[in-house]
Amino acid sequence: MTDKQYSSPIAVLPAAKKMRKGRNLFLWILGPAVVLCIGGYMYLTGGRFVSTDNAYVQADHVTIAPQIGGRVTEVLVRENQAVKAGDILFRIDSQPLEIATARMQAQVDSIRGLLNAARAGYASAQADLRSAGEALRTNERQYQRMQEMRGKGLIAQKDLDDAANNYATARGKRDSDTAALSKAQSLLGGLPTTPDEQLAGFKLAQAQFEQSQLDLDHTTVRAPIDGVIGKQSLQPGDFLAMGQAAMPLVATKALWVDANFKETDLTHVGVGQPATVEVDTYPGKKWKAHVASISPASGAEFSVLPAQNATGNWVKIVQRIPVRLAIDNQNDHDNSPTLRAGMSAIVEIDTGKQNSVIGRIQGAKDEPATRVALSQY
Repeated sequence: MTDKQYSSPIAVLPAAKKMRKGRNLFLWILGPAVVLCIGGYMYLTGGRFVSTDNAYVQADHVTIAPQIGGRVTEVLVRENQAVKAGDILFRIDSQPLEIATARMQAQVDSIRGLLNAARAGYASAQADLRSAGEALRTNERQYQRMQEMRGKGLIAQKDLDDAANNYATARGKRDSDTAALSKAQSLLGGLPTTPDEQLAGFKLAQAQFEQSQLDLDHTTVRAPIDGVIGKQSLQPGDFLAMGQAAMPLVATKALWVDANFKETDLTHVGVGQPATVEVDTYPGKKWKAHVASISPASGAEFSVLPAQNATGNWVKIVQRIPVRLAIDNQNDHDNSPTLRAGMSAIVEIDTGKQNSVIGRIQGAKDEPATRVALSQY
């Protein structure tokens, strides 16, 4: 056998130890370096994103209520049905209002006839006044002539007294006809040439007629916005009072998300910053959004019983500030998942501020502007 086949283990041992020592040294150097890199990356980017799972999808919703009272005759929608703005939801018995509208129309026609009669009375009063004025001037001249003739002794005193009496009677008739003309004008409410639409009496009757027509139109209740009918149990035969809630209508457009962030997370959050929204109903699906506004106060300030921190024992609790996010790609695709009001969501906002030294300096510079932006919402 050769020396290579029967080499001593003692000769191989130093080489193996040297290789193992070099590998251990490499691991001792690489391990801390990896940990430092990961820790440095998390430190640099750790302050850029803020997130919360205390967020919910919100939507406009209205309570459908009739503007007039009456008995329901027809219900044309059902629960959870999608409707468009202007669609008929239900109808109220219109017969009483049709009768009222016909009565108001008759009243308008009657007022128009009374105004025409008042114009005729005004014209008659004018004619009587002109006649009385002419008679007054005639009797005045006659009285003056009688005075001259009496001064010359041509007539008796009785004739002068008769002329004076006729003159006084004519003057009284003129004054009476003047008052009658004023009365006719006041009954008319204006001049004879004034159109009916500008006279007070006719305006009142016309307004009552238009109100009756409006009430008649309100017997048909329509959807004010696009949306979906919520829980409702309205049936034909039910009686609704004016303003009584009939059914809810939830809008299907212009949804938004209200996220309740801790106050300590809003240091660098400002209006317009990009965000992502993930709804619990659709795992893995994300919507792009942006910060639309920030509440001017914490949620506790708007509660029915706000905290009284100046009394008793006090424990500091981190408050939450509502932040509204507008969804950017809500309806990008027809087959996109449907968002519904009240769904739970997870929100993450990109503040753009990093936890580096440069980021801290930039954050300090932008802090006054951020405060001003927050104070506007």
